[in-house]
Amino acid sequence: MPERTIGIALLGGGVVGSGVVKILTEQRDLLRRRTGIHFDVRHVVVRDLAKPRDFPAGLRVSTDANAAIDDPTVDIIVEVVGGTTHAAHYVERALKSGKPVVTANKSLLAARGTELFSLAKKHNTCVAFEASCGGGIPIIASLQHGLIANRIDALVGIVNGTCNFILTKMTQNGWSYADALKAAQDAGFAEADPTMDVSGRDTAQKLAVLASLAFNARVSEADIHIEGIDTLQADDIAYAKELGYVIKLLAIAERKSAHGAAGSGQGGGSDRKNSFDTGAPSSAGHQTILGDAISLRVHPTLVHSTDVLADVSGSFNAISVFGHALGHALFYGRGAGSLPTASAIVSDIVNVGLGVTPLAFKQLAILPDATSPARVLPFNELLSRYYLRLMARDEPGVLAQVTKILGDNKISLRAILQHEVNDSQLVPVIITTHLAREGAIQTSLKEINALPTIQAPTACLRIIDQPKEFAAG
Repeated sequence: MPERTIGIALLGGGVVGSGVVKILTEQRDLLRRRTGIHFDVRHVVVRDLAKPRDFPAGLRVSTDANAAIDDPTVDIIVEVVGGTTHAAHYVERALKSGKPVVTANKSLLAARGTELFSLAKKHNTCVAFEASCGGGIPIIASLQHGLIANRIDALVGIVNGTCNFILTKMTQNGWSYADALKAAQDAGFAEADPTMDVSGRDTAQKLAVLASLAFNARVSEADIHIEGIDTLQADDIAYAKELGYVIKLLAIAERKSAHGAAGSGQGGGSDRKNSFDTGAPSSAGHQTILGDAISLRVHPTLVHSTDVLADVSGSFNAISVFGHALGHALFYGRGAGSLPTASAIVSDIVNVGLGVTPLAFKQLAILPDATSPARVLPFNELLSRYYLRLMARDEPGVLAQVTKILGDNKISLRAILQHEVNDSQLVPVIITTHLAREGAIQTSLKEINALPTIQAPTACLRIIDQPKEFAAG
């Protein structure tokens, strides 16, 4: 087949941008043999020309993004600037010029994806964004193509390497949150200001992108209930381990049947029931799917130690997807880093160059500009199991008061754990519940924390049960 050349303008020459240059340079011949295309990096735009960079000799490096975008020899724009200000201007300029954009910018997509996808279609071009979620894991391509025949019932993932690194250190080493965060910063996994990561917002923005594709509905960050790991106590990690659980920051999106059967097992039966069984038959019709609500949340979660997600450690990411036909699929790999993220970007460059992405972008009605807003389950209606840690005075009748409050709110207890504590007036009491509604739990917590025998606040974490295929027996 005749070879051709595609010119690339790379906006951003940092860690990820350098990885893109490295792959396109070192694998130039491999990519040409596989595709018949010579991918030529014609511009690299950086903020600081004085900063030393390990780029090949002769590479054109400048600070003028507009000139790079407007260069008629440039066919594809790669945006790895990040943020939602300058990056948005560059992406808009490229799309209005009819040039396809490859981006790793989940913040921009979560905030303005609908608008930018619509703009791309208006100018007969496309946006590719594999690297926006999960680093090098090919989750976007899988949702758009490999799993297109499936009705997705749930998506559960560890998609922030910084938080997973911190939680791994707290779990394996018994470190405090502060010590684990410092180790993450020293290792380069956490920024000097880690708020975006540890607050859960980074995870929520990725979930907005993934859930929009998985559920064929427009999801925004504002639709998602968000709790981070910055207030998590090492004691709760230790108690969770004693109960057979590991705490992970999870992004969770579950389909909830319009007929009242919830993905968390509302239909009755054992708590070990498949957490993601919506109660709808596999042949559910179009009207049922349109009537379903989606539960969207990011929070620290107790995951059973035998669940595959419990073994995901360090900066690795993993995303479980549950399809009605496939069942469970796990996508696992490095969720960040120069070359893993660059790998996903280069795959997008190749698919744009081959014409695969432009055709799919034009024809597939799965992007948020072509779908309706998601019908989101109110968070207070969530049905889950819960972990509670109370600090109670060592006095008669305290536990009876607590259990009465929970019983009055129709919350059934599954287990109670209490350790003897010497020389202390406060005793930690650990309670796990059967399935309960979030609203009932929050009402109970207000009443429990108001008791004079309880030191507020009571710790409250949610428990996610194993899918059926991983449950014992």
